[in-house]
Amino acid sequence: MTTVTTTDQLAAFCEIAKSAPYVTVDTEFLRERTYYSKLCLIQLAVPPASGANGEGGAAVLVDPLAKDLSLEPLYDLFRHKATVKVFHAARQDLEIFFHDAGIFPEPLFDTQVAAMVCGFGEQVGYETLVRKIVRANLDKSSRFTDWSRRPLSDAQKSYALADVTHLRAIYEYLAAELRKSGRDSWLAEEMAVLEDPETYVTRPEEAWLRVRTRSNSPRFLAILRELARFREAYAQDRDIPRSRVYKDDAMIELASTKPADEADLGKSRLLLREARRGDIAAGILAAVKAGQETRDLPQPDSAEPGRPGNPALSDLLRVLLKAKSDQAGVASKLIASAADLDAIASGLRDLPALSGWRAEVFGNDALRLADGQIALSAKGGAVRVVPVTG
Repeated sequence: MTTVTTTDQLAAFCEIAKSAPYVTVDTEFLRERTYYSKLCLIQLAVPPASGANGEGGAAVLVDPLAKDLSLEPLYDLFRHKATVKVFHAARQDLEIFFHDAGIFPEPLFDTQVAAMVCGFGEQVGYETLVRKIVRANLDKSSRFTDWSRRPLSDAQKSYALADVTHLRAIYEYLAAELRKSGRDSWLAEEMAVLEDPETYVTRPEEAWLRVRTRSNSPRFLAILRELARFREAYAQDRDIPRSRVYKDDAMIELASTKPADEADLGKSRLLLREARRGDIAAGILAAVKAGQETRDLPQPDSAEPGRPGNPALSDLLRVLLKAKSDQAGVASKLIASAADLDAIASGLRDLPALSGWRAEVFGNDALRLADGQIALSAKGGAVRVVPVTG
């Protein structure tokens, strides 16, 4: 098991990878104590017969914590478009590289997304693909170990390498299936989303939209917006988890109780002790005040995803989605979420489920169903689309 600890070693392997049709990539990281993921290990593997001298089938571990190791040779490989970069469930890995170097691997292939397109189910796990395609089992005992500690154990290294060695066979199988079905363009649409910087940008002023709350009061939402804005900016600036500032339930409590001073903060049931004084306390009080005084009040949109406008139509769309996804052999969750269906039923039309390959599989018929142009009928275990006449 080769562990790369110098820039020259990394450059040598990346030169071999540049002559290969693809390279498989995975990372190990920690995020429990930081806002941004801390990269702890990179795994790389190339297929057999790669390299000018017939070298290949090689797999290495790259230690980004090694002193003076530069990842620039890896980023140069990421820019090399003749070699496909293969990941499984790439989003968190790509977020790390984007925030570290502002770069995305090109071209990109995500085996989790490809497996969903090929009918392997909802967000299929790597272990499942290894079992079904490679006919092997994985030892997952090292999955939750501390990857920042050195030296790594042999068990950790074996676990990490398995995440890229089996991935070679999985990629080759899924790539062949996509070519056979003519769905390469479907995957390309999904990869474009993963390679969009907007996917990984979290703006403090938009952070409140991710907080689940039952209240639609504009004033309550204004205070919540300011509290979420402060928390996100504070966590980003100090690279600490949001929960270390205050958790969602505490934020909702604060938006309801509207504390005016530190004495009021001391009465909170859910606020962390560290947040009742100092910079965080000052930020909370300023956010509550700003939310109370602003005239820019959020107005809940009845067509906002997740707010059903026609529950009966939402139910029909769920039946249609299930029928269409089964017929196409594509995971329904990849086509549309429950919130998407509610949004369509509410009249919203600017949705991924209604464009691109999703429109072909589901979206066009979803709109026809919403407009009363088609109906659904059931015969045996099958659901059919029936044109409405007259």
